[in-house]
Amino acid sequence: MKFRWICWSLLLLAVSGQAQDAVKRDEHQMDRLHRDPKAYIGALEDPKRDAYQKPHEVIHALGLKPGELIADIGAGSGYFTFHLARHVGVKGKVYAVDISPDMILHMNRRIRDTKATNIVSILADPDDPLLPELVDRFFVCDVWHHVEHQPKYLSLIKKMLKRDGEVVIIDFHKKELPIGPPMRMKIA
Repeated sequence: MKFRWICWSLLLLAVSGQAQDAVKRDEHQMDRLHRDPKAYIGALEDPKRDAYQKPHEVIHALGLKPGELIADIGAGSGYFTFHLARHVGVKGKVYAVDISPDMILHMNRRIRDTKATNIVSILADPDDPLLPELVDRFFVCDVWHHVEHQPKYLSLIKKMLKRDGEVVIIDFHKKELPIGPPMRMKIA
């Protein structure tokens, strides 16, 4: 198993935003945002997110190949899912995995509306992505800090990874940044 940990140093990216949707929020406001699916989807799909998340650079760095099977863990509204799906092509597949029924419902609407044939949504358990087959790559973006039992989860995904597969994690450095989760949740 290849393991790539990409901690996006958002300060180095010269981000001007103040929160994930460019609005400064305290921990309680962020918690309320996560409990309001419509507002949270709006924050995840805010076009200003591209400035710090740099989806085109991330996709390029991944070196995706047509036909790959990818599990997008914590896919949310599909911000990266649809980018990944375009790059693996019609012979590839992206499993959009999330634990929120609201996110899966939103994702299913997007899949239907865009007529995407290579995206499969999965409503998962917090400790199990519930994948139906082995994948070439796990992609975990801005979600790892939410995983409660990280060693257990890594052990499980290792079993679901094809030989020479890869785990890619992008998350927030454990330092003051203009966006992201509270300091206690950031990755050291």
